[in-house]
Order: sequence, then structure tokens, then C-alpha cells
Amino acid sequence: MASRLNHPACIPSILKILMKAILALEDGSVFHGTGFGAKASAGGEVCFNTSMTGYQEILTDPSYRGQIVTMTYPLIGNYGVNAQDIESWRPHAAGFVIRELSPVVSNWRADWSLADYLEKNGIPGIEGIDTRSLTKKLRVRGALNGFITTENISEAEAVKRAKEFVFIGVDYVKEVTHKQAFKWDEKDEQSAAFDLVRGNKAADARNHRKPLPAADIPIVAFDYGMKYNILRRLRQHGFAVQVLPATATAADALKYKPAGIFLSNGPGDPSALNYIVREVKTLLDTGIPIFGICLGHQILGQALGGKTFKLKFGHRGGNQPVKDLESGRVEITSQNHGFAVDAKSLPSDVAVHRINLNDQTVEGLRHKTKPVFCVQYHPEAAPGPHDSTPLFAEFRKLIEQRG
Repeated sequence: MASRLNHPACIPSILKILMKAILALEDGSVFHGTGFGAKASAGGEVCFNTSMTGYQEILTDPSYRGQIVTMTYPLIGNYGVNAQDIESWRPHAAGFVIRELSPVVSNWRADWSLADYLEKNGIPGIEGIDTRSLTKKLRVRGALNGFITTENISEAEAVKRAKEFVFIGVDYVKEVTHKQAFKWDEKDEQSAAFDLVRGNKAADARNHRKPLPAADIPIVAFDYGMKYNILRRLRQHGFAVQVLPATATAADALKYKPAGIFLSNGPGDPSALNYIVREVKTLLDTGIPIFGICLGHQILGQALGGKTFKLKFGHRGGNQPVKDLESGRVEITSQNHGFAVDAKSLPSDVAVHRINLNDQTVEGLRHKTKPVFCVQYHPEAAPGPHDSTPLFAEFRKLIEQRG
């Protein structure tokens, strides 16, 4: 036991073993556990993610802005956090809830322990609570607002702050988008896929990558809270990507003479983004091919004449089954969203071409006459399966067919 306790990766967890933590829900429920990460407090919508791995990518996904994330897999933190797999410029989750924090970090790529990473970024975590009970509550009652604290705050005060938190109708996109336009990976240093190496090359295994194709198709990507792996995937398919902030206009995008437009994922309530929907409506009239994912899908749905609604507890995890109604193929997908497009609200010139097999909600749209399509899930798969990667090639084919 002594040798295990002396392991450097164990020290942060041991030092914080006495830090008490509370997770309170708006329905009055209170969960007590052990705090880790930052000594801090935060309100958020409490949601759960069923992925077995990928906690680093989940924490750094801007779509989790304003949310306290519960991992259903019981042991989290065993492979630490590394600087190469982050999905945005910082972690965005308001708080992190797990059953057990691994006392040992065991991965040669790790740069920090999970506890150190959360502390560094001011995010409170709680471990030792019954995450199965919490998840069941959220599945039965639906998503609930909550308050997480590792500070000296009473149960009553924590419940009060959970009730005061507001998630619906808030524009979180402006908080997570990059404020300035930029070109993604101009020197081709960040986008190539990792290559497994052996022998003499293994000494530089962290940086050994596969070659990239030429970047021969210019596109504009609107950043509503975009994950970096989306940008990596676009570059891997030969796109030269100009990224614009969420507040950019259609006119701003057209200045770059793009062959295609990409609408990214992002956080929060899509009905609060009328200023974005307005600009996308303008882009729909240009005839330029458009591809949207997740929040971009919901924005396109509204721009095409549809409406969105809030799901009971959302789709979050790497095991969501989606059926392609055109081919009959079923994809296992990575998802993270709490809202969906209402199929009944869509006009006749918009086709639903993918559905979720768990609840039959809309997972994909295609315009019948315009070069426009979108999906509700994450084809870049970070974390998650790779079933949907061909969607990037489909976007490229759509652009090439237009000439």
C-alpha cells in the first residue's frame, strides 16, 4: 500500500480526500460526496453521459457549457488528461459528477491527472455518490437544474441556488465561440490522424502522423462551439477551413468565396439563436452547399422553416442508434444534445432522412432541391464510434457535384 500511495499521480486525490462536496437538484434532492478538482461552486443543468471513455473530450466539448455532467461509467480518470486530445480552447462543463475517481493515472500520454486538470481550470468535481440513482432520477423526471459545490455551503442554500439557475432561453454560444476569425491549421501541424508506430520511430510516437491530402476546397465553418476534431476531420478530407465566430454574418462568410458552408455543434437552447438563424436563411438562398451537425442541424432546421423542442433528458453518449431511412443502414453514433427538431413542423421540401431508433426523433435532414443536409449527431467521433465519418466525404462530393 505504501508504494501505491507514494505514486505521484495519487498525491492530488489523497490531499483532497477530506474536501466535502454537495450536488443539489431543483427538486430538493441532495447528494453528498468527496470533492475533487477546484474548490468552487457552479450551477448548471444536470445531465448524464453513457460513454465508457472520453471524459477529456466531454469536458472540453463547448456543447456542455452550462451543464453539470454525470458519467454513468463507474471509474473515471484512470488514463489522465493530455494536451493533444482537448476539443476546444478550455473545458466548458460547469461541474463533473462521477462514482469513483481513479487514484492512479496510468497512460504514457498523460500530462495531468483529472483532478489537477479540473483544479487548474476552476471546475468542481464530486465523487462517491450513487450515479446510478442520479441517472435513474434524470431518466424518469427529465433533466433537472442543479448546483455543485466543494465549498462550505449548506444543503438549503445549495438547493436554493439549483432552483434559481436558468438554462432554457440562454445564449451560451456567444460564451464559447472564438471571438476572432482564423484559418485552421495553415501549416498542417494539427490535423493529420495519428499513426501507430513501432521500432525506432516509437520514440516520437506522440507526434507521428499520417500524411494529409491537399487542401483544395475552401469552406467557411461557423463556430457555435466547435470541437477541434471536427476541424481535423474537415482538413483530412481536403478542406481548407476558414473559421468565423458565431456572430459573423452571411456577408462576412461570402467574402471568402467559399465552395461550402459548415455549421458546427454548440451549447444551449437553439430557439435563443434568432440572429444566427437569420444569417443561415440568407446563405440558403445562395445555392452554396451547406452541412450542419448537432446545434448546426437545429439551426438549419429552423432556417428551413421548422421548430425545435426540448428532449426529456437528451441524447448523450457514444452508443446512440440512428437509422438512415434512404439506405436502411444503422449507425452507432456519438451524441450530445438536449433539443431536437420537430418533424411535424418542417415544410414539404425538407425530408427527414435519419431517425433515432430509441425514440424516433429526427437525426438528419436533407433539402429536396437545395444542396443542404445536416445530422443531429457527431460524425467526428471524439469520443465515440466511427460509423458516421463518411458524412465528411458526402459533403465534399456535394461540393464537387456543384462544380
